[in-house]
Amino acid sequence: MFSVTVRDHIMIAHSFRGEVFGPAQKLHGATFVVDATFRRPELDADGIVVDIGRAIDELKAVLADLTYRNLDDEPAFAGQNTTTEVLCRAIADRLADRVHAGGLGEGARELAGITVTLHESHIAWASYERSL
Repeated sequence: MFSVTVRDHIMIAHSFRGEVFGPAQKLHGATFVVDATFRRPELDADGIVVDIGRAIDELKAVLADLTYRNLDDEPAFAGQNTTTEVLCRAIADRLADRVHAGGLGEGARELAGITVTLHESHIAWASYERSL
C-alpha cells in the first residue's frame, strides 16, 4: 500500500461534558497538528498516490471550517463531545466528501482510504482511518 501524508494545524475552543474530563469540562483552547494520509494499493498513471498540492489545499479548506471557532457553537457537533477522536473522524469524512466530489482530481477517485491524525502534543495523538 502506498501513502502520502500532508500536514496543517487547527486552533479551536471547546468544552467537554462528563466527569472523566476533569478541568477540560470548562471552555478551553486546543491547537492540533493535523496529518491527513491518503492510501492506494497502486500508483496512478503519473506514478503518484495523489497530487500533494491539491491534498494540501483540500485539507486547508476542511480545516478552515473548524479553526478559530468554538466547536461548542457549531451545529455539526451539537450534542457531542468534540474529543480528538471525534474531530479525526469529522475531518476524515469531510476529506472523503471532497475526494468523491473530485476536489483532489480524477486520479484520487481510486484512493483506497484516508487516515487523519490529530497531534495534541509531541507525546499524545489520536487517529481515525476510513476506507473510500
